[in-house]
Amino acid sequence: MSASGGPWVVRTAPNPGARLRLVCFAYAGGGSSAFAEWPRGLPDDVEVCAVRLPGRESRIFQRAHTDVEDLLPDLTEALAEHCRPPFALFGHSMGALIAFALTRRLRALGAPAPDHLVVSGRRAPQLAHNRPLIHHLPEDQFLARLRELGGTPDALLADARVMRLVLPGLRADFQLNDSYTHRPQEPLPVPITAFGGRADPDVDPAGLAAWARQSTGAFTLRMFDGGHFFLHTAQAEVLAELSRLLRRPADRGAGALTP
Repeated sequence: MSASGGPWVVRTAPNPGARLRLVCFAYAGGGSSAFAEWPRGLPDDVEVCAVRLPGRESRIFQRAHTDVEDLLPDLTEALAEHCRPPFALFGHSMGALIAFALTRRLRALGAPAPDHLVVSGRRAPQLAHNRPLIHHLPEDQFLARLRELGGTPDALLADARVMRLVLPGLRADFQLNDSYTHRPQEPLPVPITAFGGRADPDVDPAGLAAWARQSTGAFTLRMFDGGHFFLHTAQAEVLAELSRLLRRPADRGAGALTP
C-alpha cells in the first residue's frame, strides 16, 4: 500500500501492513473528514481509506458529479489500487448508493468483489424515493431543507461566503442521489450489512431490510440510536459493530467477514 492515496483517497492513519482496507464513502455534502477518527476505533489491521470526491474539501473547485453512472468510470480507475482483496466497502446515505453501484461495476468488469458491503442510512436502491427532491430548489428553500436534515453545521449555513463555495457541490450531491434510476440486475455475490438510525424519519427498517434482495450472500440489519446521522452521534457503537464484522476469520470462528 502506498503512503498516499492521491486526490481521491485520504488515509489519516496509513497502515502499509494492514490485513484489510475499508473504503468509505460519505453522505451528500460530506467528505473524507467524516471518517477521520475511524482508524482509532477499528482493529489495528484494518486501514481506513476515505474517499474524497471532486467538489469537496481540497477538491472544492473541481466539477462535482451529478450522476452516479458518470462518476463510476473515474472512481473505478482511481480506486483500483485500493480495491484489491481483501477489502470492504462502507457508505452512508448517498455513499451507500455509490458503494453499491461501484460493487456492481466491479462485477461487470470482472474485477475482485469486496469481501463485505456495508450500506448505512439509505433505503434499498430498488425502492422509490420517499422524500421530496431538493437539488433544484431556490437557494433559501434549499438551505432551509439542509437545516431540517441536520447534516450541515448551523455555523456553516450562516456563513454566506463559505456557502457560495460549497453550494454547487451540495446541490450536485443531492442531484446524484435524487436522480438515480435503478436497473434490475442479478443480486451481488457479496454479504451485505445494513445500518440504520432508529429515529431516522426517512430510512425505516423495512427500507433497510430490502437490501437483502441485492445479495445472494448473508444479510444483516443493525439499528442504532439516533437519526439520519447516527454514524456520528453513535460513532462508538457503529465502530464496534464494524470491528466485529471486519475481524479476521480466525478470531470469529466463521467465514471471512460473514455476519
